[in-house]
Amino acid sequence: MSHPADTPSIPLAPEVLRNATLPDGRCADIHLADGRVTALADQPDRADTGRGPAAGTGSIDLGGALVLPALVDGHAHLDKTLLGAPWQPHPASATLREHIANERALRVSTGVPVADRATALAHRMVSLGTGHVRSHVDIDPDVRLDGLHALVEVREKFRDRLGIQIVAFPQSGVVTAPGVADLLDAALSEGADLIGGLDPAGFDGDVDGQLDIVFGLAERHGAGIDIHLHDGGVTGTRQLRDIAERTAALGINGTVTVSHAYALGEVDATELDRTATALAAAGVAIMTNGPRHSMPPVLRLRDHGVRVFAGSDNIRDTWWPYGTADMLERATIIGLQGDLMSDAELCHAASMITDEAAAALGLTGYGLAPGCRADLVVIAAGGVPEAVAAHPRRLLVLHGGRVVGPAPETDFPDFLAIPVTGGDAFAPQGER
Repeated sequence: MSHPADTPSIPLAPEVLRNATLPDGRCADIHLADGRVTALADQPDRADTGRGPAAGTGSIDLGGALVLPALVDGHAHLDKTLLGAPWQPHPASATLREHIANERALRVSTGVPVADRATALAHRMVSLGTGHVRSHVDIDPDVRLDGLHALVEVREKFRDRLGIQIVAFPQSGVVTAPGVADLLDAALSEGADLIGGLDPAGFDGDVDGQLDIVFGLAERHGAGIDIHLHDGGVTGTRQLRDIAERTAALGINGTVTVSHAYALGEVDATELDRTATALAAAGVAIMTNGPRHSMPPVLRLRDHGVRVFAGSDNIRDTWWPYGTADMLERATIIGLQGDLMSDAELCHAASMITDEAAAALGLTGYGLAPGCRADLVVIAAGGVPEAVAAHPRRLLVLHGGRVVGPAPETDFPDFLAIPVTGGDAFAPQGER
C-alpha cells in the first residue's frame, strides 16, 4: 500500500533511532550499523532533542517511544495453526487422546498446507514485534516428518525476518507409538534443533522409558530438550525432579526446558520448594503460557533461581480457538494470572518475553546494548510497565537492523509520519 506523497519514507536500514525510550527509562539515540547496535547516546534533556533528523542519513525520530529488544515467543506450534484457513468450529473432546485424534482428522480435511498456515502465523508474529520463536512440530506415525519439512521451508523463507527454532514433538507419545523414537532420531538429522517429549507418566505410562529415549537422542545429537508436561500434583513434580537429575548427570545445564509444568501450581509449599531447588541446581527452565489449569508461581520460582519464560502455545488451532500471537498480550495474561501488579512485577512479566525467553532459547547477541543484534521493536508506550498493561501498538519492527514491520499490508501509523532522512522506502521482502 502506498503512502501519501507528503509522508516521508521510512529507511529500510536506519542508521539512528533518535529520541527512543530505553527499557530502563533513559532517553537515547540508538545507533545501528551492519545489523547491530553500535552505540546508545544518552539524551539528558528530552525537551531539547528536537524533532528534525539527525545529521547524516537514515535517521528516524521516535518521539520518545519505547524500544525493546525483539519479543521472543518461547513456545508455539506453527504446524498446528488454522490461520490462513477458513474459520473452524472448535472440536469438543473429553480426553487428551481424543483431542489428538480430532486434530489428526481436521488437519487432513482443512485443505490448506502446513507451510501456508505456518507462513500466515509467522507474518503475524513479525508484525507484532516477535523476532524469535521456538516452534514444536508434530512427529508421529501419521504425519511422520512432513510437518518438520514444511517448517524447515518456512524457517528458511523467514530467515531475514524471524528466527525459528524447531522442536521435534512426539504428540502421540514416544514409548507407546511404534516407530516414533526412530522418527525423532531422523528429525534431529533433518532440521529439528531440539527434541521434545509428552507426559512420560500420564501419556506413555513409562517415565524412564520415555526419558531414556529423549535424553539419549539429545546426547547423541548434541540437541536441547523441551518436554511438554501436563501431569499434575506430585506425579508431575516427581517427573520434574527426574528431569533435573538427568540434566545434571549429563552436564547439560541450561539446555533443558519443561513446558507448562502445571504441577508446580498445584502442590504444597514444601513440595514446591523441594522441586524448585532441584530445577534451579540443574538449570532446567520452565515455560508457561498462563491460562488453562494451574500456572507455575512465577515469582516464587524466580526467587529460587529457576528461569521462567513465556510462550503463546496454541494460536487459533484445534486445541483452542484463541490466540493472537501478541507476546505483550501474553505477558498481560501471565501478569493477571500471577497477580503481577507493581511496576517491578510488570517489568518481570516483560522479561519473560524478552531477556528470560532469549536466555532459555540460547540466543546469542540478544539485547539492547552495543554489539547486540539490531532485532528491535518500537512500541507506542512510555515505559515497560505500560507496554505490558496497555496493549499498545507496534510502531516499527527491525530484524538484523532492517525494517520488517509493521504488517506489510498496512500503512505506517501516524506516529511515524515524522521527519526522516536517507534510506530506501519501506519495502518488506517476501510474500504478500
